[in-house]
Amino acid sequence: MGKKPAERVLSDIEAKAFSATIRTSPRKLNLVAASIRGMAAEAALHSLTFSRRRIAQDVKKVLQSAIANAENNHQLDVDRLYVAEAYVGKAMVMKRWAARARGRGTRIEKPFSNLTVIVRERAEATGE
Repeated sequence: MGKKPAERVLSDIEAKAFSATIRTSPRKLNLVAASIRGMAAEAALHSLTFSRRRIAQDVKKVLQSAIANAENNHQLDVDRLYVAEAYVGKAMVMKRWAARARGRGTRIEKPFSNLTVIVRERAEATGE
């Protein structure tokens, strides 16, 4: 019995990867995600490999997962993939406290983020 499988939300030329609770603020993560939007998948991987931002390695893992999903699950051509969407959302926030002067305390917030990367296959070039 059981449930029927869910309809595929993405089109046939797209693949997605998602990472929950990445330990950085959404604002910092979005800077890295914005830098790869619209890039060819291979160029985006190279860009993330040599990025000086710490979080770029986590973004690279999610992108590699999206590329693997496209290749293995949806039989898309890896050479024609590009980053169609890369968006960031807020996840939980850990709340901590730090002791301050005169017996007071200050709240420290440690935010987490979610990252979604969607790769899409480019239309085949007709000129070749």
